[in-house]
Amino acid sequence: MTSKQAAALFTAGVDGGTFRLRHATRADLPALVHLLADDALGAGRETARDMEPYERAFDAIEADPAHLLAVGELVPPGAEAGPVVATFQLSFLPGISRQGAWRSQLEGVRVAASLRGQGIGKLMVGWAVQESRNHGCRLMQLTTHKSRTAAHRFYEQLGFEASHVGMKLEL
Repeated sequence: MTSKQAAALFTAGVDGGTFRLRHATRADLPALVHLLADDALGAGRETARDMEPYERAFDAIEADPAHLLAVGELVPPGAEAGPVVATFQLSFLPGISRQGAWRSQLEGVRVAASLRGQGIGKLMVGWAVQESRNHGCRLMQLTTHKSRTAAHRFYEQLGFEASHVGMKLEL
């Protein structure tokens, strides 16, 4: 276990037990891929048949202190651990614009479909916002696919604005 994975990042009482946010481990990768593939869009992009690309990405994230891959567990009462039910990646980026402001990039935010609407996403994003402030970031940015209208509403309820048009180029 690396120093990144030494302790829980955040815990909170929720229906069904305790929500514990912690650094992801390699052992979490199958659960993360499952969460990423948990809708029609993700199912077309993600597959657990070959874990090697995910392992390479995990190693790169783990090696870079500017990146954090987190998982959330739902720990039942009396248990020490629980299943992985949520995830996100948080990256800290320096920038020249906005007078040299640091920004954070929030990506891959997922909560198990059966637990959506119970406050877990709000807890995770709230922690990520505070962690970004602690790192001196003046802006948090994220993208969400235009087809994910429920996610758009979720982020708007948390204070995010749809201020830009995002574009991507597959390489």
